[in-house]
Amino acid sequence: MFRKTVGALVAAVGVVGLVGLQAPAASADVVVAARTLTYNASGAAEFKAAVDAGAAVWNSSVANVKLVSTTSSSANIRVVADNGWPRAQTTSLGNGTVWMGREATNEGYNPTRIAAHELGHILGQPDRKPGPCTSLMSGSSAGIGCTNPNPNAREKAEVEAAFRTLKAAGVWRGEFVD
Repeated sequence: MFRKTVGALVAAVGVVGLVGLQAPAASADVVVAARTLTYNASGAAEFKAAVDAGAAVWNSSVANVKLVSTTSSSANIRVVADNGWPRAQTTSLGNGTVWMGREATNEGYNPTRIAAHELGHILGQPDRKPGPCTSLMSGSSAGIGCTNPNPNAREKAEVEAAFRTLKAAGVWRGEFVD
């Protein structure tokens, strides 16, 4: 009898203990440290300084992601120069290729604004055309006279949010031809 009572008591305590233990709720938003993305601008030719300046703009504008220059072939972002229109193709958030097209600079568009704009695509920003010069992601629609390379408050906040959490607002794949 004693054995049955102790056995039942142990079983009851075990069930109560298991019921009382709950796994923490899964969160869709997992906070992560600032992410470092590397970019290789060795193929950017005459645009190397503009690419470095565009990266510096983002580095001074957001805290959750940092762009760091490298010559490694395994960089997150590859930047090359060509004779076409500037564009970016993402493979995932923070990864992809930027083409610094000479066509736009030959027309008079500012190369630092172009670099910051195209890097913005890699950081998850869409084109926002037409748009004012105060919007970096308005791209060429702001006109040749626009030299502002800085993201506005909305653009900064969206990049901060995208890199603050592991939860992506969408799938960041595609080509942005500006």
